[in-house]
Amino acid sequence: MSKLQKALFLSDKGYKDLKKAITACTLTNLSMLLPFCVTVMIFSELLTPFVGGEIQWNHIWMLWGVGIVSAILVFLAAKNDYRKTYIASYKESNTTRVRIAEHLRKLPMSFFNTKDLSELTTNMMADCSSMESMLSSTIPPLIANVITVTLTCIMLAFFDWRLALCIFCTMPIAFLIIWLSRNYQKKLFARQVNAKLAASDQVQEYLEGMKIIKSCGLSGSHFSALDNALLTMKKIAVKVEMMVGVFMSSASMVLQAGIGITIFVGALLLVNGSIELLPLLMSLLMVTRIYGPILAILSQLATLLNLNVVTERMRTLLTTPAMEGDGKTVANYDIEMDHVTFRYNTEDVIKDVSCKIPQGSVTALVGPSGSGKSTISKLIARFWDIQGGTIRVGGKDVRTMEPENLMKYMSFVFQDVTLFNDTVMNNIRLGNPNATDEQVMAAAKAAYCDEFVREMPEGYQTLLGENGSTLSGGERQRISIARALLKDAPIILLDEATASLDPENEVLVQKAIAKLVEGKTVIMIAHRLRTVVDADQILVLENGKLVESGTHNELMAKKGLYQKLYHIQQESLGWAV
Repeated sequence: MSKLQKALFLSDKGYKDLKKAITACTLTNLSMLLPFCVTVMIFSELLTPFVGGEIQWNHIWMLWGVGIVSAILVFLAAKNDYRKTYIASYKESNTTRVRIAEHLRKLPMSFFNTKDLSELTTNMMADCSSMESMLSSTIPPLIANVITVTLTCIMLAFFDWRLALCIFCTMPIAFLIIWLSRNYQKKLFARQVNAKLAASDQVQEYLEGMKIIKSCGLSGSHFSALDNALLTMKKIAVKVEMMVGVFMSSASMVLQAGIGITIFVGALLLVNGSIELLPLLMSLLMVTRIYGPILAILSQLATLLNLNVVTERMRTLLTTPAMEGDGKTVANYDIEMDHVTFRYNTEDVIKDVSCKIPQGSVTALVGPSGSGKSTISKLIARFWDIQGGTIRVGGKDVRTMEPENLMKYMSFVFQDVTLFNDTVMNNIRLGNPNATDEQVMAAAKAAYCDEFVREMPEGYQTLLGENGSTLSGGERQRISIARALLKDAPIILLDEATASLDPENEVLVQKAIAKLVEGKTVIMIAHRLRTVVDADQILVLENGKLVESGTHNELMAKKGLYQKLYHIQQESLGWAV
């Protein structure tokens, strides 16, 4: 992999396309020299009477023909340029977004605990758009301009090396200004990126909290954080534009001072008889042409400094180690936790837990809030990797299993259901993308969804809105169960599936769950202990430790934490307002 490919974080195809784009831009620049050369030659022919010659009109007409041909060549080169730069960069940008999405899917949940949603969105959208712009309108033209300027310099030296030296004498100083300011500009760009992320976080929080904002009538000082974030973003944007403009303008002024130096030296050489009028005029014409690409290079250098900030963020994301493993099948669906320890950051939340969950059994996880129930279910599914001990499914350590392969054996029904802004049919089909419409509707009927779905305006083709906003909590939960039924995985994890439902919906959801768990290995998390009295075993957690285990009757006989929690809940059933 070349240094340029590493610096731009390109795929192999993207790097090949970049080289083709550079070649195309170079050909476009060289083709644009043809009309210029024709113009110079026509101008030279028209000036021959001033040096004692005669105009050869046949040469003029021949040059006009060459000029028309060169214009056609410029058009064809520009067309090829567009195809090799813009279209290729759009494809690479799309490839990069897919790479990021695929990589994110394979990362542990611990990664998402350290990243804001707005930052990841910026990686996928804004950063990729910046790369798209770089690959289409910055890097290929920049390198092509360097090549073109070099060739033009060589051509100019054939007229007079002294004038060529005058034209380029200010270039090192102009580039030195940009080089010396690079670190300061990179810091400004980094601050601007951070300000944008902070503003995105505040905007997202504002939108997500709209219900609270409306219900509490919040305004004014309550949103000072949002105001300050937007104001900071504006200030740093103005500062970036101003400072970058100062450096670019200074470099441009120094560079274009070469025009005056060239005219002054050319006049001295002409007065001293060291150069003839025609070469001098040709050199001055070329001066007006050569500074265009050089100024373009200078203006693009600031963008390249910003590119370093963008690619570094993408590199950090795409080099974060993914969860890996093999794709082998398991012999059975027994689950075992052997002295499992897990921590968030530096705090242990699961502490030396050991238990066995036999295939085909129903195991309930109960305990006070924050005791680690949901965490254990997610560790079994390998949402995170543990720090100590072993979790086995079918005798295999889950850390040796490829996460997608492990997910084939598991279905989830969470308390907080996630639905997509798609049709009912497609939301259920997520459980099995290859399922037919008939299989999807059969799963919906089994989950008691069919009745309310058919009452929707377009039935199973009705769009659900963002996260199923058009449905009630019970309806959303039943669609989630239909999805799990369609997947038909041998291991079912239920996380407070009925905790926030009204009695009518709870009955329907319980019936749907009963069909879902038939013959499965079931792990259920529950606060309502009356729902787990028939479980094959109950694991009681407290502060991340397994403190009791057994059936309902066994735990009641122990008169420990489970009995205490059960009696508290039984007493609360008689409370009234």
